[in-house]
Amino acid sequence: MIPSVSSPMRERLLEAAAELFYAHGLRAVSVDKVIDLAGTTKVTFYRHYKSKDDLVVAYLERRAALERDGIGAAIKQGEGDVDVTLRVIAEAIGIIACAPGFRGCPFINAAAEYPDPDSPIRKAVDAHRRWNKATFEQLIAPLGLKNSGEVADDLMLIRDGAMVAGYLDQPATVAASFLRSGRALIGTGDSPRS
Repeated sequence: MIPSVSSPMRERLLEAAAELFYAHGLRAVSVDKVIDLAGTTKVTFYRHYKSKDDLVVAYLERRAALERDGIGAAIKQGEGDVDVTLRVIAEAIGIIACAPGFRGCPFINAAAEYPDPDSPIRKAVDAHRRWNKATFEQLIAPLGLKNSGEVADDLMLIRDGAMVAGYLDQPATVAASFLRSGRALIGTGDSPRS
């Protein structure tokens, strides 16, 4: 867990880790590489993080906070209109997933590198995915769907697919596909649910 009071060095280490972890993978980046990029020492590193796993969890928690902020902004912009909110989320996914340097969803990547469900890394991934699913359920709640939990699972699957498509397609293509699929699933917009 990230302490409530953060120091400039702790932030510098986390920034260095974020850059390296996302570009090269969690397991491929050693503590020494993070220390070198941050321009500090092992003693300083271990003063701020007990282990590399603690640093990885802090990195994932930071990424989760960014995603929560983005989805929160989309919900606010949608002003209670599920279809508008879904469109804003779709546009953001298209932009993010197709941005230069995009290396996939950091949570999906972390789960692939840390398959043990009891590891602190997987627990951080699972916590974020639970938040994501709960947010999708809250988003679609006004629609009164009987199977909202299953629909939220399906929206997660569509979101995950969009993250993978980001490697292969253009932002407009990814955004449009996510939006069409989401609309078809929940029965809003131009693609009614059958």
